[in-house]
Amino acid sequence: MIPADAVSDLVPFAHVADVDRSVAFYERLGFEAADAVVQEDRRVWAFLERGDARLMVAEADAAVDPGAQAVLFFLYTRDLDGLRARLVAHGVAAGEITTGNPGPDRQMDVVDPDGYVLMVAEIEGERVGVLPG
Repeated sequence: MIPADAVSDLVPFAHVADVDRSVAFYERLGFEAADAVVQEDRRVWAFLERGDARLMVAEADAAVDPGAQAVLFFLYTRDLDGLRARLVAHGVAAGEITTGNPGPDRQMDVVDPDGYVLMVAEIEGERVGVLPG
């Protein structure tokens, strides 16, 4: 049991140039917008989720500098090949699938519209279409 006074969860919160653009990008990864704040007919904040993965994005007060992104987001999928094919088909520049040595057996990088680097790894032992060894 987690003590009441201990941190029990963490949700990344990223400042972005355009919330609608970011929501559309993350929806291509399988996320769904679960909540949003709309001001003057545009989203200025959104909460996205997919399973246990969650992310908040909010409109930045100043320009977002892709070269200054110091956070790396690590995501997991059960079908890295399928996800990569779907992203590429939608015009997303998904990186090649590589060995994450040290780390996951298979991973790829994707850069979101604001320059945040997403490392997408396949959940070890759960690759779709591959029989256990």
